[in-house]
Order: sequence, then C-alpha cells, then structure tokens
Amino acid sequence: MAKVTIKSARDIESMRESCRIVAEVLRMLENHIQPGVRTDELDRLAEEFIRSEDAEPAFKGYGYDKKNLFPASICTSIEDEVVHGIPGSRILKEGEIVSIDVGVLKSGFFGDGARTYAVGMVSEERRHLMEVTAQSLAEGVRQAKAGNRVQDISSAVQQRVEREGYSVVRDLVGHGVGRSLHEEPPIPNFGKAGVGPLLVSGMTLAIEPMVNAGSYRVKVDPDGWTVRTEDGRPSAHFEHTVLVTQDGPEILTT
Repeated sequence: MAKVTIKSARDIESMRESCRIVAEVLRMLENHIQPGVRTDELDRLAEEFIRSEDAEPAFKGYGYDKKNLFPASICTSIEDEVVHGIPGSRILKEGEIVSIDVGVLKSGFFGDGARTYAVGMVSEERRHLMEVTAQSLAEGVRQAKAGNRVQDISSAVQQRVEREGYSVVRDLVGHGVGRSLHEEPPIPNFGKAGVGPLLVSGMTLAIEPMVNAGSYRVKVDPDGWTVRTEDGRPSAHFEHTVLVTQDGPEILTT
C-alpha cells in the first residue's frame, strides 16, 4: 500500500479553505435544487462560485482515461444513479432525489464533499433513505479518531445502514484526501471493526457512504462514469472531509 500522508498544521489550514468552499457550494445549491432546473445549470453555478473563490473545480478534467476525462465541475446523480452522474440537459423532477458531489482545489490541497437533496416533495422511502445515509456518515465520522482503525469507520457505517434493511455499495470506497484528490487509505463502507490501517493525528479522510434502497450491486453506464444501482432502486450519498486528531474527528466540510 502507498504511504498515508500526515498533514502539517499549515497543510490543514489550506485544506480548511478548500473544504469551506465545498461546504458553501453545497449550501448554495440547496436553494436552486427544485423541479424544472437543469443539472448543467447547477454545474454552471457551482463552477462560477468555486472560481470566484480563486479555486479550481477538482473534478473537471479528472480521470485516468485521457479520452474520457470528467467533463463537469460537479457530479449530479439522480434517483438510481449512485455517483459520478454527469450534469447535462436532464431536468430535475418533483419527487426525485439528487446527490451533488463537489471537489475543490485551492493552494495545492483538495476538499471533497457530497450531499443528497430532495427535489420538492419526495416519498417517505426516499426521505428515510437520505436520513439513514446521513446518519451512517455521522456514525462513521465518530470513529475517525486517533488510535482507531480504518474499518472501525467502515463497520459503523455498515451497521447503521443494514439495521434499516438498506445496503452499502461495495465497489466504491471513501479515501484519503489532501495534495491529491484520492490518497491512501481506501475507506470501505463495510467491514469488520478493529481491522485496517491505524488512524493517527493529521490524517485527512473523505468518508462517503453510498447507500442503496435495494441490492448493493451497481453497474457503470456506457458514458464510462455514471454508476447506478443494478436493480433500478434509488441510492443516496453523503460525504465529508474529516481531520483525525487526538481529541477526535473534526469535520472540515462544514
């Protein structure tokens, strides 16, 4: 496994700024998520805000296949789309849920965060799925303290989700974040407590439960990016960038 990077006090201050912008984008977009809005309009608003803060959208141009780099500044994943949905001409409809994932690069450091929103009035099933996913993130974050292990986070997320009869996606994981958008260690949303790399002060982690109403199985669309549930049932996604300290976790994307 590649080396886990420990952040200095100066590094952490830079990350606070990137993460602040992530949080402000997610807060700003809440006012625009309503029936009739195109997802590329949300992307435009997010990119304008990020650049107004002298920062860069971390996702735009990201990818390992140079012929298929991510074309937008945010991910907009609707209903059965789990993550990495590409903004475009699709119009949000009453009763849908949409996950917005935002990455920001400023002063050489990344922040990463996501939230799922209701479009107008949604069903009780969707509302509950969102609540449980947000709660599972909170439970995972609580375990992100020095002296614990990575899979203490994983186990806490899985237990909260599966108590409600939902499932955690297994093909995708959270990750370290800092000078790179994706760093070591990987952070699964399932696993056995007490296992995995030791958490130490100065680690910065992107913890991100992806929770399906039905099966955990997913598939990738022909666009090479959009991940959706195999069974077509809805999915929710919440994410925070978290700093590990001796005194417990500190959420940077608030």
